[in-house]
Amino acid sequence: MTAITLNLRPTLTLTDEQFEQICRANRDLKFERTAQGELVVMALTGGDTGRRNLRFTGQIWLWNQQTGLGEGFDSSTGFRLPNGAIRSPDAAWVRLDRWQALTPEQWKKFVPLCPDFLVELRSLSDELEDIQAKMQEYLAHGLLLGWLIDPQRQMVEIYRPNQAVESLNQPTTLSGESILPEFVLDLTGILSD
Repeated sequence: MTAITLNLRPTLTLTDEQFEQICRANRDLKFERTAQGELVVMALTGGDTGRRNLRFTGQIWLWNQQTGLGEGFDSSTGFRLPNGAIRSPDAAWVRLDRWQALTPEQWKKFVPLCPDFLVELRSLSDELEDIQAKMQEYLAHGLLLGWLIDPQRQMVEIYRPNQAVESLNQPTTLSGESILPEFVLDLTGILSD
């Protein structure tokens, strides 16, 4: 199923709390809210996407456990961006000092910041242009490093502030650069089977 975008305005403007209630009441669906207040409804992913996602999420988790440099998040975490959008990347990471600057109450709700690092994995139902637009939105709100992994095209797009998007054809690894020091993502079973 392709994502469905519902324009609720001018009839309804969802507060963060109302949006959170919708998410809790419909756990079989994944939601995002755009900066314009639109509700984006996405279906659960298929097994292939879930398998690939676990492979990179596990590697990020292990690196973070070993370094203790920040906090990692899975695809069910909502991040409230400064423009009002609530987005949920497939994996995200926030530096420890930024995470600890939030209150315990903020930890329990949609995280009120843009991740320092994130990964978006294109599934069969995702329109490439939509994911690329989200990556640009993240960059505009403070993303330091982002990877758009596209198994369909066998490519990875790397997003960095104030730089052109770098496209890699069939890479076998990705470097966390200075954002995730010494982290190298093995793309075996993620980009290709």
